[in-house]
Amino acid sequence: MAAAAVVVVGSANVDQVFRVARIPSPGETVLSSGFTIALGGKGQNQAVAAARAGAATTFIAAVGTDAFGAAMRDGLATDGIDATLLRTVDGPSGTALIAVDDSGENTIIVEPGANAALEGLTASDREAIAAAAVLVMQLEIPLATVAEAADAAAATPTTVLLNAAPIRDLPDALIAALDILVVNEHEAAHLEASRPGVTLLDLVPVVVVTRGARGALLQVRGSADVLVAAPSVRAVDATGAGDTFCGALAAALAAGQPIESAVRFAVVAASLSVETAGAVPSIPGKAAIDARVTAELDLETGNR
Repeated sequence: MAAAAVVVVGSANVDQVFRVARIPSPGETVLSSGFTIALGGKGQNQAVAAARAGAATTFIAAVGTDAFGAAMRDGLATDGIDATLLRTVDGPSGTALIAVDDSGENTIIVEPGANAALEGLTASDREAIAAAAVLVMQLEIPLATVAEAADAAAATPTTVLLNAAPIRDLPDALIAALDILVVNEHEAAHLEASRPGVTLLDLVPVVVVTRGARGALLQVRGSADVLVAAPSVRAVDATGAGDTFCGALAAALAAGQPIESAVRFAVVAASLSVETAGAVPSIPGKAAIDARVTAELDLETGNR
């Protein structure tokens, strides 16, 4: 297996998406105006985003023995993602039930399925991580596996990026192993509240706080904060936007882009993704991202 620029260790799901006028309140029943099934899961989304953004990508994950597992293998192959290290475990694959309202906002319930069985890295897993330019992880798999993956990157040049979602308390050893932490505002507040008097930048040298339609805040230890604005888009479905951001960010970093340029690239990729329904189906390719980045820079400088 050739060394990959980006290795993603994480979850793989099939998303069952309902279109609704509004997200139901507790105890309320609403009718759906549309239903689709698509590939998703934070790990799979981020792997696809990295690959479509131009990075050679390897995905370490687990799928079930059901038809969904086979569909995910086919989908990864379509995007040219190396699935050599993808495991198949007895039982169902991960599944997400997603409600998307008319404004593009969503609510998600995840059944981990095979993702919960992604435990214990193999020698081949560790070798792939150590050879990668960027390791990307999230928190839809066992936390011990996330920590083990970060450990596999220790004492190597691999940049370790954690998207701390869905949020949970993180052990000190894992945080100490991170080079880049990507969180939304809610996740950032949770992590800071768990360590009173300590900022995230005290813990991790680079922190990126995603802010939805307001772009992202880049914080680099020893430098001034940078707010990267998002382009104006017509939001259809925000599902997978944060994952698109992370995968695109990893791809840009693996390609050697400076961190601020990489964040701009990722913000544009995430913004483009909300214009199309679904998670994996909405993830843009590198050409589209590059074109929009250029257009936004021209607008900023007045070179229309």
